[in-house]
Amino acid sequence: MAILKILLHPDSRLKKVAEPVASVTDDLRRFADDMLETMYEAPGIGLAAPQVAMMNRMIVMDCEKDAEARPQPMVMLNPQVLWTSEDRNVYDEGCLSIPDQYAEVERPAEVEVAWMGLDGKTRRERFDGLWATCVQHEIDHLDGKLFIDYLKPLKRQMITRKMQKLKREMARD
Repeated sequence: MAILKILLHPDSRLKKVAEPVASVTDDLRRFADDMLETMYEAPGIGLAAPQVAMMNRMIVMDCEKDAEARPQPMVMLNPQVLWTSEDRNVYDEGCLSIPDQYAEVERPAEVEVAWMGLDGKTRRERFDGLWATCVQHEIDHLDGKLFIDYLKPLKRQMITRKMQKLKREMARD
């Protein structure tokens, strides 16, 4: 397994719509393992393929926060939201592509998602709490949308300027 390079905002690849995964291959399974390792190392609770420059509709996530509990890694290919609750949740979201920046984002409190697993089988599950927020956040990445796109323009511009400064500093080092 390998740690992948996470793209940082602003990067035009993060604004592109990802292509559907056509078939499950051994290369794709290895890439899923690399994505999970990258997510855990970062550390984060979710990662979408476009964040590591793979323009396919693939996400990984694990929202198990209890250090004593067993990890619950999930890999979703071509995930899509089938249903959303009318109830809303506000969560202070962050993103591995926008490090150290957080903002409150309102989303449906529950969602039902369908996806293809690495075994090629279709799955469906209803998510709530942090899992619902995370899966929606990651699916947004597949559609070229970032959590800052939900913010007011001034706040979004402020975060983007901070990220541009961070990228300049990283380029100098």
